[in-house]
Amino acid sequence: MEVWLDYCHSNKIDSISNHQFDKIISQTPIEDTVTLTYSQNSLYHDQQLIGTKVLISNSDSQSDAKKFIGSMAWIILEFEDWSMIPIENLIAASQDTPTKIAAKIRTPEEAQGAGFALETGVDALIVEYEQDMIEAAFIIKSQRGEQGDTKLVESSNSDEIIIAQHKIKSIEQGGIGERYCIDLTSLLSVGEGMLIGSSASSLALVHGETIDSEFVPQRPFRVNAGPPHSYVMMSDRTTKYISELKSNDSVLISNLNGDTRIARIGRLKIEKRPFLAIYWDNLFDKPSSIFLQQAETVRLMDSTGEFISVTSLKVGDIILGWSGKGSRHIGESINSKVDER
Repeated sequence: MEVWLDYCHSNKIDSISNHQFDKIISQTPIEDTVTLTYSQNSLYHDQQLIGTKVLISNSDSQSDAKKFIGSMAWIILEFEDWSMIPIENLIAASQDTPTKIAAKIRTPEEAQGAGFALETGVDALIVEYEQDMIEAAFIIKSQRGEQGDTKLVESSNSDEIIIAQHKIKSIEQGGIGERYCIDLTSLLSVGEGMLIGSSASSLALVHGETIDSEFVPQRPFRVNAGPPHSYVMMSDRTTKYISELKSNDSVLISNLNGDTRIARIGRLKIEKRPFLAIYWDNLFDKPSSIFLQQAETVRLMDSTGEFISVTSLKVGDIILGWSGKGSRHIGESINSKVDER
């Protein structure tokens, strides 16, 4: 993590050489420093655009800041009223991208909050020339150095996803709840399904209703996805709760080989149904689970690629799905420790 000095509005002539600032924002160049300059809300180094400043005042300005992720090296956040949630959201959105987040702070409490948001923290703290704030920022930088600054790179933009095997540890009655069927605007093929589960670090491959049944017709556009708390893998490899889904959202479709494509939701069908709760540990020994309707037509896939009804599932069986090391914040993969049980 870096510490920057915003020297633009300072009338002090004190020497700043005693502090090893990583960068200094100033109206004029300062000798032996990396000097940055503002032109309106654009940030420059040696006349090269390297970032943009966004004043966060509401959800719209947070959305404005998100638009620069991936296209700017730095996004500088300033606040009308300090708020941690936009910092967390933008840190999560910028992970696995070349964009870094800097936050201007005004109190030691803000330094701690920004420095350790989502355990990862911002990439730079910006302070004005106030001794207590400078000291607070460098304390946070030292603490961050002790724990190590790490970035998790988990997702990929390829058309494949790694499908893993999960061994069932237990199966329990899951009570009655709201069951969501996800009806798509395109047809599923036999062998395709969606990645769904109760734990963001491990999702099961739930097969589409493309298999003949003695008692009900096929619904080859449908995945019986489970209750509202479950996660669903979206087309951009983020996750959403099923309860957040809506018509025209894009979801990820996968087969047992990890070949993926994108499909759109046409409708969500919600009814009260009985559930089974299925538990396993993912590849990284994280407890994982899924709730699915207790019905023969709801199927997972086993280690051989065969379809297996949830009502026929037994302890020790292998099901296919996806595992991840990291955690999630508002659907984004983050490098923070989160326990889901």
